[in-house]
Amino acid sequence: MLKQLFYPTSSRYTARMPQIDKHAPGAFCWIELATTDQTAAKTFYDSLFGWSATDYPMGPTESYTMFKLEGRDAAAAYSMRPEDRAQKVPPHWMIYISVASADDAAKKAGELGATILAPPFDVYNFGRMSVIKDPTGAIFSIWQALTHIGTGITGVNGTLCWADLSTSDVDRAKKFYSDLFGWTISAGEKDTSGYLHIQNGNDFIGGIPPAKYRNPNVPPHWLSYFLVGDCDASAAKAKQLGGTTHMDPSTMEGVGRMAVIADPQGAVFSIFQPLPHA
Repeated sequence: MLKQLFYPTSSRYTARMPQIDKHAPGAFCWIELATTDQTAAKTFYDSLFGWSATDYPMGPTESYTMFKLEGRDAAAAYSMRPEDRAQKVPPHWMIYISVASADDAAKKAGELGATILAPPFDVYNFGRMSVIKDPTGAIFSIWQALTHIGTGITGVNGTLCWADLSTSDVDRAKKFYSDLFGWTISAGEKDTSGYLHIQNGNDFIGGIPPAKYRNPNVPPHWLSYFLVGDCDASAAKAKQLGGTTHMDPSTMEGVGRMAVIADPQGAVFSIFQPLPHA
């Protein structure tokens, strides 16, 4: 992915209780890495975030890696298939959004102008999902939990804590996601930057930066943030482990310190160190 300017995360970020037993509809509920080197990815993220990896067979030659923190599921990874590589799909992190019914949500997304890349299907007895491209081009998945809720831990280092939508058509994206998930998407009362906060119920979960900060050569996408205790140290460690820095550690006053990084295979993510509240 090309280097670009990423707008910082929202001042609305707040830490949450670490254990998750259920995700509310509309919440970011899972995070999954598609990579070209699953073994190398396990080493990188274990070293960077302290994730422990367990592989589960998916057929004769493939496996699905579950990453855990404190014994609870935090993320996952799998190797990209030859057809994806042939289409030059880059390694990436996929964000999942919780829904009560994958079939109903996918149908509604299509009616709202989205492209259904993968119609709803069962993932064993774990849940039901669909892969969707929003009307502006950003891709995400929806997840209807059965026996697997998704992430089971939050608020500790190495967990998903935020996500920003990078899109060239903010107004259309705002309407689509508000209509689909019931999100409230709005600017802060005293925020004149143009950054929009995404609120799901009572929780602020992400945002949409102004389109003017986008690199127009980069496709629309969701950027995931992972919590760290020391942004500078984590960014330096990622670089030592073979990662690439797309945005050096920087501070947003009153919010936190963050950096944008690509892992050695090219999957882009952000790290976020919240500042202590006064």
